[in-house]
Amino acid sequence: MRFLLKVQMPVEAGNKSIADGSLPKLIESTLQKLKPEASYFFADNGKRTAYIFFSMDDASWIPQIAEPFFMGVNASVELIPVMNAEELREGLKKAF
Repeated sequence: MRFLLKVQMPVEAGNKSIADGSLPKLIESTLQKLKPEASYFFADNGKRTAYIFFSMDDASWIPQIAEPFFMGVNASVELIPVMNAEELREGLKKAF
């Protein structure tokens, strides 16, 4: 199943993790682990934010994905199931 991982971190924690080099390492290790379909990085409401779209079939991945962001950069983390246009079309066919 495809998910959106949304990560937002407080400015102070982000600044510290950039200065000590831990944020780039955390992002790189996450991208290597998840092998995302797409990833985007931007400021949202003044906070560093990442949207990472990836597939996950085993819920036991959730702590492995979220905890490094919680513990490393005091981030808020959301995992949201998402679908592409083809999946939406197929789902709508089955809904009615």
